[in-house]
Amino acid sequence: MNNKLRITHQLQTLAVVFLILTSAVAVRSQDAKPSEDCRSPWGPDDQRGAMNRLTPAKTLAAAALIKQGKVYQLGRDYEAGMPLYGSRSYKIIIPEMHGPDGPNQLTWNEEYVASQIGQVGTQFDGFGHIGINGRFFNCNEAKDFVRAEGMTKLGVENVGAFFTRGVLIDAAGFKGVARLEKGYEITVADIQGALGRQGVSLREADAVLIHTGWGSLWMKDNATYASGGPGIGLAAGQWLADQKVVLVGADTGGVEVGPNAEFPNTEAIVHQLLITRNGIHILENLDTSALARDKVYEFAFVFSPLKLKGATGSPGNPIAVK
Repeated sequence: MNNKLRITHQLQTLAVVFLILTSAVAVRSQDAKPSEDCRSPWGPDDQRGAMNRLTPAKTLAAAALIKQGKVYQLGRDYEAGMPLYGSRSYKIIIPEMHGPDGPNQLTWNEEYVASQIGQVGTQFDGFGHIGINGRFFNCNEAKDFVRAEGMTKLGVENVGAFFTRGVLIDAAGFKGVARLEKGYEITVADIQGALGRQGVSLREADAVLIHTGWGSLWMKDNATYASGGPGIGLAAGQWLADQKVVLVGADTGGVEVGPNAEFPNTEAIVHQLLITRNGIHILENLDTSALARDKVYEFAFVFSPLKLKGATGSPGNPIAVK
């Protein structure tokens, strides 16, 4: 087998592995049971959840926050060796250089990416990613919409674009540390205290980003980074949901506290609260260090998930504009 055929075979194999892995999308709580509180207040056909709160008036108000035009990139580089959860994988291949072609001797490269692309690196969680015992947002049953070739409901293509007011909660700064410890649960009192110290408050349809300092371990101590982290628990998650925000993100791999000392036999229980029960999206593995350094607590938040039809999530590079 020549090199070109060998590369083609490898790419085809990776594509099959990718399809198999991405068909296993349900993350279940060990103790949680289905309930009707996964119903959307926007009706039985709703697939957008809290994004229904993001109105043109909210976007105009967010645009008015831009005074300096300074842009903060919040996404991480997608690269080999980045922290990954469980058996997730990431690989990029440049198969071959094409050309030279024509009198101008055109040459070009392309890439092939094999990965759970919506669930590695800076990752945006769609409504088909997290459920409770096979039941997902708006009480959609997995058996009715989850297919190996893509979901027929709740795919990330339904989300739309974020252009809203963003608020940074510097939890590490509020506690007077550079980095919160693994397993530290950020409380409602921590959030309210940080907001008070920063002189900002939350409003309906805000995007909330939490700085814990845990991101300083990214690509420096990946084993520790991926082993857990500080984050919000159920009480803080419920408080944020009560503020009617549209998104919660953090500089950690899970946004929620891990391990969760209060609920030690559960997994992703705050994800279930925010995504499944309240239709609030989650954004993980952010780089919030520059915002915290510059004490930028209020900004225009801009992010558009890739329209990967039937996907559980999306990669991307969200930005904050001051």
